[in-house]
Amino acid sequence: MTDEMGDLRGKEIKVLDQGFIRLVDYMGSDDAIVEAARVSYGIGTKKKREDRGLIRYLLRHQHTTPFEMVEFKFHVKLPIFVARQWIRHRTANVNEYSGRYSVMEDQFYVPALSEIKGQSTTNRQGRDECEVDPELAKTFVTFLNATHRSLYDEYLRFVDAGIAREIARIGLPLSLYTQWYWKIDLHNLFHFLKLRLDEHAQAEIREYANAMSQMVKSVVPVAWEAFEDYQLKSLAFSALELRYLQNQLLDLDLSDEALVAIGLSKGEAGEFREKLNKIGKLS
Repeated sequence: MTDEMGDLRGKEIKVLDQGFIRLVDYMGSDDAIVEAARVSYGIGTKKKREDRGLIRYLLRHQHTTPFEMVEFKFHVKLPIFVARQWIRHRTANVNEYSGRYSVMEDQFYVPALSEIKGQSTTNRQGRDECEVDPELAKTFVTFLNATHRSLYDEYLRFVDAGIAREIARIGLPLSLYTQWYWKIDLHNLFHFLKLRLDEHAQAEIREYANAMSQMVKSVVPVAWEAFEDYQLKSLAFSALELRYLQNQLLDLDLSDEALVAIGLSKGEAGEFREKLNKIGKLS
């Protein structure tokens, strides 16, 4: 580990109005992926170029076990409605702030006026890109602030009156902030980020994913590059779409020289030709 990488531990990035994500700890690096793949403990026994090629080969062919040798542990402060989306990724270890044991903090998420938009007409679970009437947005924010204040004051009143914390909390809204420690291996973290960095994911959880990405990229830059190339920025085609593409491929230059010129290695060029040959064999 370099000093620069070691300094990442404890790094905190502010997210939303009162949230954050902090890298508590991590285990492993690009070297750990290579070592696991080669079942060896020698660091630096191979050239960096060869290590990069191996990591890219592993991810390209979905040999994911070596990526599970790298783990990240984050401390996250996030609104409960974001946490409910996040927790659907069941491949992590989670320990959340307890509203049964402790009094919930007086902190609620209030979106910026620019984030208050109408319901999308094409996506049933998302918002439109156009902002709503500014006066309506201001009215909504006023409503949120007043409701938060009223509900939290009532919550404290009932707690002070002797109502159990685990019961008193059920009147609090989903905008309330919670906190948790979240630990996950790199293979499953890449899956989480592929879904939550997607433009169709809710904007608030995308902000957390973007912040997390900065940390992951700093710890495993070679694996991150492969992740971007083969997962995050790649596309999958259906059989029907591939059949359509058959007729569009006849005049492509598929020589090593042409494919290496666009950034593919010779190995990747050969695999690309194999994929195109499979398209040509579709009936």
